[in-house]
Amino acid sequence: MTRILQQAPNFGQTNPAQPIVFFGTEDFSFLTLKALVQSGYSISAVVTKPDSRQGRGQKLTPPKVKVYAEQHSIDVWQPIKLTAITEKIKALGSPVGVLVSYGKIIPQSVIDLFTPGIINIHPSLLPVYRGPSPVESAILNGDNQTGVSIMLLSADMDAGPVYVQKPLTLTGNEQIQQLYDSLGQIGIDLLVKHLPSILSCTLLPTAQKAEAATYCHLISKTDGVINWQQSATIIERKVRAYQNWPKTRTKIGSAEVIITSAHVQAKHGAQPGTIETCDEQAGILSIATGDGILVLDTIQPVGKKEMPVKAFLAGYKSQLIQ
Repeated sequence: MTRILQQAPNFGQTNPAQPIVFFGTEDFSFLTLKALVQSGYSISAVVTKPDSRQGRGQKLTPPKVKVYAEQHSIDVWQPIKLTAITEKIKALGSPVGVLVSYGKIIPQSVIDLFTPGIINIHPSLLPVYRGPSPVESAILNGDNQTGVSIMLLSADMDAGPVYVQKPLTLTGNEQIQQLYDSLGQIGIDLLVKHLPSILSCTLLPTAQKAEAATYCHLISKTDGVINWQQSATIIERKVRAYQNWPKTRTKIGSAEVIITSAHVQAKHGAQPGTIETCDEQAGILSIATGDGILVLDTIQPVGKKEMPVKAFLAGYKSQLIQ
């Protein structure tokens, strides 16, 4: 606990009514901000990324947190560099920070402006899965449990002390958006429930066991390219983990497709990457992998809408001849 106190020298001087600076950009950030406002917390400012161009028309679009904040007369700061808002933070006195899916690294010089610091919702049971893709990693690794940690931000990635955690049992069939939504609601409920105790210092954080830490990587577009030498189990997990982005892409015959759902048959197949079964009438399309057969359930041809395999075979069977 000594190390924690050295990181936060003002520990013990907070109060439940102190101003909050909220950092967030994604949709989950918006839901958390909304819950805090509805719970009566005083949000002095929202820090979010600059507006971005989205869609085919590349229209300049503000983050949802910005729109919500302006609707509730909350100051919005959109700095390119966080050091540009240090004087504004100092002017608030001794604010507490709350960070949820902000998308930028917070320098220690900014963290030090807050008392007791910046509180962060992290969707894993730290010290497991420090890093940018903990939800995807839980699916990819076939974990039977994940959860949410409410922690105090530190300069080292996801290494700060933890206030409270809540586990979530996994079935092994979770879709990525479903799991994001479940963990997001758990995180919101934990934050709203325990923030008064954090601000009054009746709940203190506990240092993580660094020796038990595991890390997850930043997902890239190439992660979604299917390697048929891998097992059907691994590929099926990737289909579920990468449904939002980068999606699991492959080429079947001459057809470039995204596999949106599939299931595993635990039997030996032919050469990995070759079609095992192609039955248009029954609506069955399966592909051999390095271990087992992957049976495709729904497919999205590149540039088209998602469709059941039976509909795909009706329109694309001629392109599957290898």
